[in-house]
Amino acid sequence: MEKLLEQIQQNTTFVLITALIIVAVAVLSRLAERKLPHLRSVTPARRVSIIGICSAIAVVLHILDFPLLFLAPEFYKLDFSEVPVLLGGFFLGPSAAVTIEGIKILLKLLFKGTSTAFVGDFANFFVGCCFVLPATVWYHTHKSKNGAILGLFAGYYMRQNISLLKYLLGILPHGIFELTALILSAAMGLYLCSTVTNALRKKQTGVLRPALHRCCQILYLWVLPLLFIAALVETYITPILFNLV
Repeated sequence: MEKLLEQIQQNTTFVLITALIIVAVAVLSRLAERKLPHLRSVTPARRVSIIGICSAIAVVLHILDFPLLFLAPEFYKLDFSEVPVLLGGFFLGPSAAVTIEGIKILLKLLFKGTSTAFVGDFANFFVGCCFVLPATVWYHTHKSKNGAILGLFAGYYMRQNISLLKYLLGILPHGIFELTALILSAAMGLYLCSTVTNALRKKQTGVLRPALHRCCQILYLWVLPLLFIAALVETYITPILFNLV
């Protein structure tokens, strides 16, 4: 603790600037949270409990980092501390994710100290926020499994400093074909489910085979070709569009 206080005194200016940036990120996340339509409503006690649990798990995972042997320099290390941060953000919103991220860094400093004069710790916080903020905002704007997945991709691209245009070019060209195939597949599943349910309810016979025949026609004539086109677009066209921007 004394060593940590001494390091703070030696880097007062940097620590103050970092504190101001952290406050700005917290305010930004709070403002973004007010605009979200599908934010979960929880009691303050439950919110504090969830943030505390996620922060505790995050700091343990952060301390238990390990080097990328033979893949990167020695100071590059990997940990999975962003997972509980993301889960907390998906459950409570962007401001909770930023809070968990901040508590994770503070607890790490208290338990382990800093070996980079706070530069690495601040970079960890800032890059983590660049990842979890877009991911949680996207998820709460499009609250579904696909929203969570797209949110993770959005957070990744923001973290890698990739523009929104590149992000859209990386998803839309092949996504148009994939989404159409997914909608057709879902429609086939609903059609089969409805057919089987009606047949069981009304004790009908001979209706399942024609239904399967129609679904197989759609599968082979539409779904598989669309997925094949999507794969070609993603493999050959998307990289070209990426290089143009």
